[in-house]
Amino acid sequence: MKRTVPSSWLAAAVGAVALLVLFQFFGNPSRGYIDTASLFYWWGFQWVNPASEGEHGWLILGLSGWLLWRNVHSDDFRLAISDGKVRQSAVGNWHSAIALLAGLALHALGFVAQQTRVCLVAFLFCLWGALRLGGGPRWGRAAVFPIAFLAFAIPLNLLDSVGFTLRVWVVEVSAAIAHAAGIAVLRSGTLLASPDGSYHYDVAAACSGVRSLTAMVALSLLLGYLNFQSWQRRAVVLLSCLPLVYLGNVARIVSIIFAAQLGGPKWGNVAHEVMGYGVFGIVLGGVLGVAALLRRWWPEPGPAVADPTAVVPPLCHPLDDKPAKPTCHLMDDKRAWAVVAGVVALAVGEMFFLRHLAQLPARGGTGVLLAADGVNPVELPAFLGTEWIGRSAAIDAVEREVLPPDTGFSRRNYAFVANRQHDIFLSIVLSGRDRSSIHRPELCLVGQGWTIGQATSHTFRFPGRADAAFEATVLPVRREVQTARGRQVVPQLVAYWFVGQDRVVSSHVQRVLLDAWNRVTRGRADRWAYVLMQTDARDGEAAAIARLQTVLEATLPAFQRPLPAARKGS
Repeated sequence: MKRTVPSSWLAAAVGAVALLVLFQFFGNPSRGYIDTASLFYWWGFQWVNPASEGEHGWLILGLSGWLLWRNVHSDDFRLAISDGKVRQSAVGNWHSAIALLAGLALHALGFVAQQTRVCLVAFLFCLWGALRLGGGPRWGRAAVFPIAFLAFAIPLNLLDSVGFTLRVWVVEVSAAIAHAAGIAVLRSGTLLASPDGSYHYDVAAACSGVRSLTAMVALSLLLGYLNFQSWQRRAVVLLSCLPLVYLGNVARIVSIIFAAQLGGPKWGNVAHEVMGYGVFGIVLGGVLGVAALLRRWWPEPGPAVADPTAVVPPLCHPLDDKPAKPTCHLMDDKRAWAVVAGVVALAVGEMFFLRHLAQLPARGGTGVLLAADGVNPVELPAFLGTEWIGRSAAIDAVEREVLPPDTGFSRRNYAFVANRQHDIFLSIVLSGRDRSSIHRPELCLVGQGWTIGQATSHTFRFPGRADAAFEATVLPVRREVQTARGRQVVPQLVAYWFVGQDRVVSSHVQRVLLDAWNRVTRGRADRWAYVLMQTDARDGEAAAIARLQTVLEATLPAFQRPLPAARKGS
């Protein structure tokens, strides 16, 4: 018999088209680095751009598609519907409507807050809602895990912070193991080197476990999902990968140290390449071992035997040869089309709202004083008494090209007359309309070749205003330079903070949260500035911080308004 496409799928297709138009033309609210309105282009760019470290997105997409196909054709999902676990009810029939409405609302929220990742989560809600609308309970259940699995393809900046912590832990333990084996390796931040300078390795993000953590967590979750039915056992398999990723990366770094000690840098480089696969083998083998132990020591109960006398309601599948019977659990045509009509109307209304929002003039203020052009921060003073001479610092052409054109800059290199080694670099970068005009300074520091140590905080005084003292993030950084005496490690100190219209915060996370809150609740998009200072630290961190405070005593009143600092946790 000829297969027919149920009307529910036609209704879902109409709704999906409206949603695709919404996410294509009004999907990406942040245009700073990737100038596109398309959520799909923004997401796909992360998968092809090596700097985004999101190339695994293609693998996640393929696995999610295969999981959906597998689940739809699985007998487990057929039985879950037929044995009455999913029953027809008013609430059950409206699952898809709730998901679609939640997706539309979440997308509007993410667009207003300029958070593209929130819009991606909204798209996943809408995707599940469309599948549930067309395929009913069976497709709804089958699509839950595959669509949730797609979240691993969403790039998360939070992983950079996690990765840095992993780098520090990996380096500390690897150095301790080397010392216990009699190898006098030197550790400087995330840099490992031999005392004679014959080899040195900077434990970059690729060796810290952050990339492997993302891939291995996804793989472990997938293995647990395919091997077990209970979420308790799946959780054990998932959690087992976390220490294994750490151990695998420690093994990689230790093997590099031992190989370099025995055969020099050439052997160390070989170990670096080989152990890239070794980490994968350690984690994958460990996770598979955990799954095998669970099957042996904590086996799942066997499948229940069906009662042959029980009356099983007819299974409804949109591709069955036989037409659907009235007892099927698929949403009836009238209700499906009613949901689609509402979704299309809301999607069109949301497009007009987001278009109007994007065309509104910039709203919000700034916590730094502006130059006459209203774009750049005020020019920093040229002379600080007779001891410091401020010299203009040019803006890099790459920065001008990458950042939005309404991004403002004001910079000076303050030369210390008594000792040029103690010069201080002071930079202010002021965001424009797009929140992505500024970012975490760590990104630039790493790109400039600095190795970042453990971050701390310090409270700087505001001259004449005790209530305006603010907390800043302090980063010890190091970089190797070639001198007449050979290669030397030069330590410097970096301090930075963010200034909004009415708050000063010390972290990127605080700034993002406050900015999103103001955009959503107050309709206010502040022009946030980040202030960065950098100086040599060969005379110690305490002396370096004291110099920074000295320069701030003379420059703060000239460029920063005396604002309260945000409380921790606010």
